[in-house]
Amino acid sequence: MRKPPQPARSVRLDSLAEIDPESLLESTSQRYKFKYVDISCASNGKLTLPTDFIEFADAPSRARKILRDGDLIVSTVRPNLKAFAYCRLTDGPYIASTGFAVLRARENVDAHFLLSALLSDDLSKQIESHAVGSNYPAINSSDIRRLRVPAFDSKTQRAIGIVLATIDTAIEQTEALIGKYQHVKAGLMHDLFTRGVLPTGQLRPPREQAPELYQETAIGWIPREWEVVRMIKLAEDRKGSTTIGPFGSDLVATDYQQEGVPIVFVRDVKESGFEWNSDTYVSLRKARQLAAHKVAAGDVLASKMGLPPCISCLYPDWMPDGVITADMIRLSPDKKAVNGQWLTAAINQDRVKRQIAAITAGVTRPKVTLADFRNIRVAKPALTEQNRISDKLKVAQSMLDTEMVRVSKLQTQKLGLMQDLLTGKVPVTVDAQHKEHA
Repeated sequence: MRKPPQPARSVRLDSLAEIDPESLLESTSQRYKFKYVDISCASNGKLTLPTDFIEFADAPSRARKILRDGDLIVSTVRPNLKAFAYCRLTDGPYIASTGFAVLRARENVDAHFLLSALLSDDLSKQIESHAVGSNYPAINSSDIRRLRVPAFDSKTQRAIGIVLATIDTAIEQTEALIGKYQHVKAGLMHDLFTRGVLPTGQLRPPREQAPELYQETAIGWIPREWEVVRMIKLAEDRKGSTTIGPFGSDLVATDYQQEGVPIVFVRDVKESGFEWNSDTYVSLRKARQLAAHKVAAGDVLASKMGLPPCISCLYPDWMPDGVITADMIRLSPDKKAVNGQWLTAAINQDRVKRQIAAITAGVTRPKVTLADFRNIRVAKPALTEQNRISDKLKVAQSMLDTEMVRVSKLQTQKLGLMQDLLTGKVPVTVDAQHKEHA
């Protein structure tokens, strides 16, 4: 049985790559044009290339390191964020910030293998041990040179690079599909909240084609069957007033627990749906004291703060009853008149966002008050049409969710496989890989 290729030893990174091989000279012509790659261009193996040229005279003083196709860039500033990437360059020239170390693979060294090694847990630990500065950790080129990389022969390096690059390609293709679905959903949202859905399941003809089907209102043209109402009319509790937080002012840090009744924060509310990331609880006893701030399945949540504020989603039935914070608004819609899923989409759509932008214009930290929120105007169709709109949005979101799950699985698979390949735990069929990609 063939043994997996084991890295017999590790070697210094500078034995596999030149570090910062070329830099612009101070004597460079002031009119020399290039595209500038700064730290924001790189993230976890991915590179977003700039599109505009700048002249040396106008460039930041940090624009000094020359990039060539096939180079790697490694951020030396806050390296824990892994602003590392492989440079696939075409129409250059490109110049990188001095906040990067530029690595140029030596002969018979696979650059994709090096990038995988740099992104691995082992290299992360080494980089962390070299990083200095608690608030703004950084490393230098000397530290980069001393990093230890698994020593594989060139054929095995290339095979490992091919395997991981294949997964990267699948991730990129899936992310591209997600971007396409997001664009489609955004267009669908606009159409659904300006044209609606007929009983046939079709959108109404555009106003330009059938002006008789529409009416002009304070928030724009809407179907004649719809009415413009204020938000407070869309979600009233049994006492006749909108059900709202805030969180108990007597709650202190010691009330937070690792189990009990979940606390819902602004960060848990996404346009794509509820994502509970907090993993923070209060005791049942404390939750009873906060009973007025209870949230249950079917409630509509909206954030008072954020960029932008008033992001909304439905509190899901897979979550137990919880309590909301002071930065949240909770609405309990009358199910006989308002579809909760439609209401969350209505809050997230452009007409409401424009009203929110007008309310928060010029404010450093945008925030919507309860009074502001109650007075937001929404175009409301009959419940049967709300249901049809909601159904179409569910289909679009389901397609997005499927691809999001797929890309998450691929990313997890890559991390696990990267560790196994770089430690030699999982064998690589070198000959087959080379034959396929020769």
